[in-house]
Amino acid sequence: MKKIVSAITILIIVTLSFNSVFAQSTGKITGKVIDQKTSETLIGATVSIQGTTIGAATDVDGHYALSGLKPGKYTIMVRYIGYQTKVISDVDVKAGAATTLDIAAVPSDSNALKEVVIKATYRQETVGALYAMQKNSVSISDGISSELIKRSPDKNTSDVLKRVSGTTIQDNKFVVVRGLSDRYNTASLDGAPLPSTEPNRKAFSFDIVPSNLIDNIIISKTATPDLPGDFAGGNVQILTKDIPDQNFVSVGISEGYNTQSTFKDFKSGYRATSDYFGFDDASRKLANNFPTTNQIILRQLTQKQTIQSISSLNNNFNIYNQKALPTQSYQVTIGDVKELGANKNRFGTTISLTYRNSQTVVPDYIQQYDFYNYDSQQNKFSTNIGALANFAYSFGKTKITLKNLYNRILDDQFTYRTGANTNTSTVDNHFYAYDMLEKGLFKSTLEGEHGIGEKNAKLKWNLGYSNIINDQPDQRKVNYAQYEQGGDYIAQVTNLTKENARLFSHLNENIYSGKIDYSMPVNLFKQSTFKVGVSSQYRDRNFDARFLGLIINSNDPNSEAVRLRPVQTLFGQNAINAGLYGLDEIQNLNDRYDANSFTNSGYAMLDSKFGEKVRVVYGLRVEKFDLDLATKDPTAKKVNMDNLDFLPSINFTYALTSKANFRASYSRTVARPEFRELANFAYYDYELLATVQGQPNLKRTQIDNADLRYEFYPSAGQIFSVSAFYKHFNNAIEPLTDNQTSSPTISYFNSPSAYVYGFELEARKTLDFIDESKFLKNTTAYANVSINRSKVTNLDDNTGRLEKTRPLVGQSPYVINAGLQHNELDNKLTLNVLFNRLGKRIFLVGGQTFPSVWEQPRNVLDFQVGYKVLKSRGEIKLSGSDVLNAKYNFIYELDGKPYVPSGEGYTYRAFKMGSNYSLSFNYTF
Repeated sequence: MKKIVSAITILIIVTLSFNSVFAQSTGKITGKVIDQKTSETLIGATVSIQGTTIGAATDVDGHYALSGLKPGKYTIMVRYIGYQTKVISDVDVKAGAATTLDIAAVPSDSNALKEVVIKATYRQETVGALYAMQKNSVSISDGISSELIKRSPDKNTSDVLKRVSGTTIQDNKFVVVRGLSDRYNTASLDGAPLPSTEPNRKAFSFDIVPSNLIDNIIISKTATPDLPGDFAGGNVQILTKDIPDQNFVSVGISEGYNTQSTFKDFKSGYRATSDYFGFDDASRKLANNFPTTNQIILRQLTQKQTIQSISSLNNNFNIYNQKALPTQSYQVTIGDVKELGANKNRFGTTISLTYRNSQTVVPDYIQQYDFYNYDSQQNKFSTNIGALANFAYSFGKTKITLKNLYNRILDDQFTYRTGANTNTSTVDNHFYAYDMLEKGLFKSTLEGEHGIGEKNAKLKWNLGYSNIINDQPDQRKVNYAQYEQGGDYIAQVTNLTKENARLFSHLNENIYSGKIDYSMPVNLFKQSTFKVGVSSQYRDRNFDARFLGLIINSNDPNSEAVRLRPVQTLFGQNAINAGLYGLDEIQNLNDRYDANSFTNSGYAMLDSKFGEKVRVVYGLRVEKFDLDLATKDPTAKKVNMDNLDFLPSINFTYALTSKANFRASYSRTVARPEFRELANFAYYDYELLATVQGQPNLKRTQIDNADLRYEFYPSAGQIFSVSAFYKHFNNAIEPLTDNQTSSPTISYFNSPSAYVYGFELEARKTLDFIDESKFLKNTTAYANVSINRSKVTNLDDNTGRLEKTRPLVGQSPYVINAGLQHNELDNKLTLNVLFNRLGKRIFLVGGQTFPSVWEQPRNVLDFQVGYKVLKSRGEIKLSGSDVLNAKYNFIYELDGKPYVPSGEGYTYRAFKMGSNYSLSFNYTF
């Protein structure tokens, strides 16, 4: 709490220091100078205002800034050795604002006898530079810019990624590219790899990065040697803002309404004030002097010590009922840029604080299959706080950047479940779960870029550190059973079971990374760039879990009366003091493990142009991966992996016209198992009604990828593309359900062989081709469709599993994204309607008793209306997401039909999350 107050205080002080922003009467021109044919930034190009002595040289980022300009129109001149001089007119400068102008420089003809000057207007040059950046990407990729993000209702990166061609989001936060599940995708933030934020899967929770801090997102769907080799679907690269174009202070506030939650009854367990700020107040955690596992298992505690130990636990099982408050979101962002010295070196900062709180209710969470017939109500209290602090200093041909991200999420969920389990002698059950999860991520990246020599050679390095915590300080579960119709509900606390236990777990992971890249032009073919680099990443994880519980003394004559108490008083202090409860623990040394991995990589590549139309990027990446994992069980075999992978890739581009490309590529990549998938740790997931178990014998997956793509850019910001792809998997890693016993187990295994193929179509176009009216000129339609097919082959027919053939887990047969954007009143009014749908996909692989669980398709419709006010410095937005509120539905299917082996049902789980509407106001000083 004190840390938050201190951070807010510092932010307010910094904010007040920006009063000079409001007094500005001059403007500036900023932007980048790039090579028109490769989009490489040019270092040391001279940008000047014609007819004056005002000028600047581009830095190592290709960036320039011409400041202190009086309002008016200017003509800009750009000169660079080996390139034609370019003159851009009609560049409009406004007071207190930055005019952005990216410039595409044209290489000069070596046979030219005199200087050639190219003339263009501001609008022509802006369009031309955008064309160049769109068309000249090295690999087959898709992306989204900060400008498009502003026009959508998306509040975090996971929402934004749903708009990218061939991309969907699972569980509202995990990315799926080309229908391949999250484990086959990787991500980086500001050039450093992003760690897995989940304890039980390889996945990064993209909902923790606020969307308005993103500069751009690029998803590379084909590999190049300078990218990490552990992906098959896509490599998601997120860049946050560092040096802003101008000083600003931005304040945002948003209030949201959920149709099935807000102002409805909201039930929860114990709530501390600090929960509203993302931090547990430590009242749920085990005391420092709490008995050890051996003391409890070996019964070394006296009755007095047992009572003291039980009393030190948080035994507040009260159920608090209130009305769910509206979703609240607040953000303050500060940007500052200063020009230092005669050379106008730039120092910039971007600092942001975000806060979000939501209270959501899922009134009917249905699970009806096998012998389960359950109906649950879930109530989730969620707080998200985040901070971003980026600092950058650009001087001469050097730029040093320090980027920091901190995010903390506290999810406190209370579940009340009723229903029958026909596999037991009970008629009905009342189940209670108090479950709080704390997730924290701190990431810091120090990066340097240096221009070397006169030939645009560049040295780039970065050092990264990440820390992840994932804590469940006291997950509590209690079940009451009714043994005859109309009978009493009796607490099942006579022994320690999966429905009467308290889980205390702590995960801490540190990640250290570093890399260095060097690129330089070489005299090879028409134009070539040689690039070489090395990188390392070291991960170190510690995980600890304890399963504890209170066991009632059944021989005590008062025990039956206590078991009839409501859950609020079941563990009352009077019963504890009377010695009615003992303390027990389920001991499993595999529940605690230490793990580390070391990945060392090196690559070499050439980016070559053969004539005016052909470009080939080719090379080899080599990755050495070592992993060690050991549980606290001295008799258990340690897990070791030692892999050396040679990963070649080639990307071919042929410029059919100045607006169209044909691309082809081949690459080999890998997918490695996560720590949790390898750890022999068993965890009962009460939501899935199954035990999640690791598999120490997993192997890495090797993937061969091939792609074809045609892309056409009718005008800047518009695109039409068609892609086809094929992927072959050797030892694909998938989740597996073993349901031969009464308690299903979800584990992991290697499918021997699998393949995926499909095609994608993307189109973004203004509608003025229908009619040249102003209305249609201001309306843009876009759609991207992905059609995918996959099959797991060489399945073992001797396993007794119901399915002999099936698609890959998480692979959707189709993905549809579509939308309409419209601007009115000189862009003051913006409207955006977005649609998403994906085909049914396997959630879990089936076993001998049940086939696979399939997630059914659902339609998602979002919209946003924005209107700029107060001289366009402020904007009011009305947003709606998941307006149709379609049901999430997971069912058992065999041969495309619901599977009911015993007549009990086939719904693995089904629920609705409600539609969300929000009204927000943002103002930039």
